[in-house]
Amino acid sequence: MTADANLVINLQRNKLLHGLEVIVSIQRIIIIPFSLLLVCTFAPFIWAKERSITVTVNVDLKLPAEAKEVRLWLPYPLSDRNQRVTNVQVCGNYGAASVLREGVFGNTILFAIWQGVSPGRKLTYSFEITRKEMITWDFAGKELPLPRRELKDYLGMGLAPATQAKVKTLATAITKNKRTTRAKARAIYDWVVDNMQRDPETKGCGPGIIERLLATRKGKCIDINSIFVALARAADIPAREILGIRIPKGKEGEMTKSQHCWAEFYLPGSGWVVVDPADVAKARFEQKLSGEQLKPLREYYFGAVDENRIAYGQGRGVVLNPPQQGEPLNYFMYPYAEVDGKEFNEDLYGFNIGYRISFKEKM
Repeated sequence: MTADANLVINLQRNKLLHGLEVIVSIQRIIIIPFSLLLVCTFAPFIWAKERSITVTVNVDLKLPAEAKEVRLWLPYPLSDRNQRVTNVQVCGNYGAASVLREGVFGNTILFAIWQGVSPGRKLTYSFEITRKEMITWDFAGKELPLPRRELKDYLGMGLAPATQAKVKTLATAITKNKRTTRAKARAIYDWVVDNMQRDPETKGCGPGIIERLLATRKGKCIDINSIFVALARAADIPAREILGIRIPKGKEGEMTKSQHCWAEFYLPGSGWVVVDPADVAKARFEQKLSGEQLKPLREYYFGAVDENRIAYGQGRGVVLNPPQQGEPLNYFMYPYAEVDGKEFNEDLYGFNIGYRISFKEKM
C-alpha cells in the first residue's frame, strides 16, 4: 500500500479488520491532514465565498445492557476541490477504528467496533473544514461528444420497468425540441422547480422513491434531487446525487439533523455541473416566494451551490465496508450501527442510536 505523504498510517493491531480495504487504522487518537483525495466535480468554477468551521460528532450509543459486539459506521468527508478537511481527531473507548472506503461509489467511512459487555460505548470525532461556494456557470460554447463508456454508471436508471417507462415518457415530454445537453438539463431543472414541492412532514431528507414521487410530487432534498437525476438519466444525461450535510447559520450550534443532498449533471466539454432545485423549493416554501421573487434563486442554483454545505459522497443502495449484516442502505448520509449482528437503527436516519453533531465557526 502506498501512503500519501500527508497521511498518517498505523496498521498495527488491526488483525480484526484483516482482508478489508483499509485507508487508515485509528487507535484511540489520530490526527490526519488529508490532501485532495475525492473530486466531486470537474466543471470550471470560480471560487467565491467560503466558510470555515470545526465539526464535532459525539456518539454515546444507547444500547441494551447485554450487547456484546457493536459496530458503527459514520460518514467521513475528505478534501476535494470544493472543501479542505484538516485536523481530524478521533478518540473513544472502542476496541478498534479505521477509515475505510466502500468499493462501488467510493464513499469513505469511519468504522469503529466494540466487543464484550461494556457500561458504555463512546466515540468523539472532530475535524476542521473550509468549504467554498461552488460556481460552474462557465459552460462550454460547443458541446463535445459524450464519453459514454466512462460515465455509464451515471446513465443507468435502476428502476422497475413500469416506473422507468413513466420517467422516460415524462423526460421526453419535458425535453421536446431541446437539442443540446445543457438545454435539456435546464428544461428538466425548471420542470422540477415548478412541479416538485417541499413537504415539511417528510422525515429526514426523504427516501427518494421515484414511483411515489411521480404521484405525490412532494418531499425533501433527496426526493426532489432524485427526480432531477432520474429525469436527466432518462434523457441520456449523466447525473448523480451528492450527499452531505448543511452548515446552519450562526457562529455555533447543532447540525444533527441538517443532512442535505444536491445534484450534478455532466455537460460534455465542461464537466460536472452542480444544481440544487431542492433549495429553490425550500426557499419557495419557507419564504413564500413566487414568480419574479424566486427568479434569482432559480438562476443561481442552476450551476452553483452555496458554501454552507459539506459533501460526504454519493450513491444509492450502499453496501458499507466492512459489509453490514442488514440490507444495503438507501444512501449513506447518517450514522449506522449494528448490535450483535442486527441493525440497531430504527430507520435510515438512526436518530435513536445516540449521536449529536455540532459546529463552531473558526475565527
